[in-house]
Amino acid sequence: MKITTINSSCVPVRIDHIDTDQIIPARFLKATTREGFGDNLFRDWRYDKNNEPIADFVLNDATYSGKILVAGKNFGCGSSREHAAWAIADYGFRVVVSSFFADIFKGNALNNFILPVQVSDDFLNALFDAIEANPKTKVKVDLPTQTIEVEGTDLKASFEINDYKKMCLLNGYDDIDYIISQSEAVTAFEGKRAYAYL
Repeated sequence: MKITTINSSCVPVRIDHIDTDQIIPARFLKATTREGFGDNLFRDWRYDKNNEPIADFVLNDATYSGKILVAGKNFGCGSSREHAAWAIADYGFRVVVSSFFADIFKGNALNNFILPVQVSDDFLNALFDAIEANPKTKVKVDLPTQTIEVEGTDLKASFEINDYKKMCLLNGYDDIDYIISQSEAVTAFEGKRAYAYL
């Protein structure tokens, strides 16, 4: 699943320190495949004890939609469950924007073709303000240039990403796909090696 440029409206969750148990509660971790986790993304914030939608939670508000999740700082803290990334991807998000990501979550996101875009606190707050002022605000995330910008404004920033993970996202490679892509180079290298036989 390649990521190059994502141009989308956003879903804002203006809450700091969202941990992986809030992203996907532990009681939903029994499944062994990645499908269906999006149904329970932010489950305890989306639904009450009677499984009725909580109207004022943003995922239940049709005003907001898009492929970009904008979240408060320190997103993905807590336990290391990869299911949190599965839930975000299965719901349909391709990008998560925050001013800080927990390291393990960040790695899990990249491994599941979700681009974590880390920006400054000031940029994040300005982005939240823009989305809240106009829920149809479009944000462009450009992976090749490593930039994020709010269309129609001067709000623009750059972000960092590991070179290897960037290459994988641009090509739609997981780690195994990358190794396979290098098979000819590996074969050529092995063909030049001198082997000692006992």
